Amino acid sequence: MRNELILRGRLVSATMDVPDGVLAVDAGLVTYAGPTSGFPGKPTPAHGEPQRILLPGLVDLHCHGALGSDFSEGSLDGARSAARQLHSRGTTTLLASLVTGTPDDLIRNLKALRTLTDEGLVAGAHLEGPFLSPEQCGAHDPGLLREPDAALLARLLDAAGPHLTCVTLAAELPGAVKLMQILAARGIIPSLGHTAADARTAAAFLEEAAVGLAGPSNSTGRLRPTVTHLFNAMPSLHHRSPGPVAASLSAARAGNAVVELIADGVHLAPETVKMVFELVGAENIALVTDSMAATGLQDGQYRLGALAVTVEGGVARVEGSGAIAGGTAILLDVVRATVAAGVTLQEATTAASAVPASVLGLSGQVGDLREGMHADVVVVDEDLQLAGVLRRGEWVTPPARGA
Repeated sequence: MRNELILRGRLVSATMDVPDGVLAVDAGLVTYAGPTSGFPGKPTPAHGEPQRILLPGLVDLHCHGALGSDFSEGSLDGARSAARQLHSRGTTTLLASLVTGTPDDLIRNLKALRTLTDEGLVAGAHLEGPFLSPEQCGAHDPGLLREPDAALLARLLDAAGPHLTCVTLAAELPGAVKLMQILAARGIIPSLGHTAADARTAAAFLEEAAVGLAGPSNSTGRLRPTVTHLFNAMPSLHHRSPGPVAASLSAARAGNAVVELIADGVHLAPETVKMVFELVGAENIALVTDSMAATGLQDGQYRLGALAVTVEGGVARVEGSGAIAGGTAILLDVVRATVAAGVTLQEATTAASAVPASVLGLSGQVGDLREGMHADVVVVDEDLQLAGVLRRGEWVTPPARGA
């Protein structure tokens, strides 16, 4: 206990909301998290300090890059820079997402992310393409999309090694169910997205994916399929054609799927975000950023995979089509926007930490403030502005004096 770090403040996580709490850290792990009155040691004084809130390190299932670098570039140095930037802003665990590319580019990029995963900078790779609907391609190059192909998937699996964690599929494409079955049997999360599927097809896809992940061959702890950025890159909910939105909400409400929400104030209206929390519950939602290279930088010209992107006013759009091209917010910004939409801080924090950690099968390591877990902590003030980030027990963003 010689190197024990003790933090004091309001503790907010999926399992607690303690107004006056203590968090103790030693050797990179949480050794105590709970009320000050129950702490066996000597807590830091509370008087004279600004009120601070201690959140678990945030977990992002869907981000493409930051600080001028895109995980789809295949650059190890650029990918490391992006991951470390995201860590420093409170996203201490993340999946690195890849947009649609040529098979050779995807293989190159997966090999780079395999290295980053081995280095502990990312939690794995997420393939958002190429098995997507041309009708709902969003910011993916439609010329590079492919119908589901088991032979290509085998090459991608070989390149990624054990670190391919999630694959987005359009359920209605020929061969999509076969690929979903292959992925689920390996414990790789099938994610419904960029899809024009009708409600019945989408529901069947999610149901079978959940059954597959629950099978005896999956030892990863990943047990629920996801829905890639619900509402975005799929048909709108219509009363005579409910489509994938209705199927996804039903599956999430039943606890059989987790829906991603890009609740950054650009991709979804605040009222929509609040409605989904009220309908399916925080335990079935993963807040995500879909962040791209412009995250952490100013407006300007960027690239997302093969496509040119213009960022103006913090909104990224594909040149020519005008499609929204991912996000420029960090996950803490999304949490703040979610709270502003009327969701409680505990619910928003749960959806940005515990739920995505459970999707990844990492609930025993990250996503909460419990004894024995990695000491990943985000320190914020009462306005949810960043004041410090602890990752694996080390300050990656040291707290300001007095914070």
